[in-house]
Amino acid sequence: MQFTVSARGKPAALPIQQFIKRNYSEFPLEQIDSFFGFTEKSTLYGGRFFAATELSRYDVRSLYQMKINVRLPLTNHVATAEEYAENQAFLEKYHRPGNSLIITNDDLAKWIRTDFPDYKLEASVIKNINNLKKVHEAFKLYDTVILPMASNDDVPFLKAIDNKKQITLFANAGCAYTCPSKICYPSISKANKTGDNTLFKCSQKLKERNTIGMYDFDLDYLQSLGFERFKLLRPRRGGQTGY
Repeated sequence: MQFTVSARGKPAALPIQQFIKRNYSEFPLEQIDSFFGFTEKSTLYGGRFFAATELSRYDVRSLYQMKINVRLPLTNHVATAEEYAENQAFLEKYHRPGNSLIITNDDLAKWIRTDFPDYKLEASVIKNINNLKKVHEAFKLYDTVILPMASNDDVPFLKAIDNKKQITLFANAGCAYTCPSKICYPSISKANKTGDNTLFKCSQKLKERNTIGMYDFDLDYLQSLGFERFKLLRPRRGGQTGY
């Protein structure tokens, strides 16, 4: 069982070793495949607002020394050729075997596959890959695929997947588990392009829903189905990942 672990909300000044001890001390280091979070600013980020660096240069070096990889959440919906060119130095800095990129925009994935072949590419949860047809299509471009949180409850779908070792499931769930529309994702993509956080939108303001806080899935059962890769979120204060 391998985990990709969230560094979201980590202060850059807090050494990664202390962050692990405070938040993930129950996990053996050898089970942590990678940490995902923001390094320096990039307009390619999505999913969450870029507020500040979370993984400092010291953190990145320390992770490499611990044999833990870095995953960059380049999940913005929009990526132009010009913007990709502007991010070449950023992409080159973390380009090494083992490191990976979480991507929503297929054009961006194709450009990176050509120019930076050592990166592993993972199809973002934002792509909402929730059936076998979508899974098979995604594997034409991506090395691994993150399924939506709700897919953990779709046992017939999970059992029918034949390449389970290339699937990443959520180990725990936050607000996206019960969200009816996920309009936050495209709004955050726009905000990270412009720097205008007032563009943020949330369906909770439009339609009340059951928010159950952080929810832990039965990993032993999911592993018994053949899944080995899990994404582990870090709760915000109050036990939520969002609204």
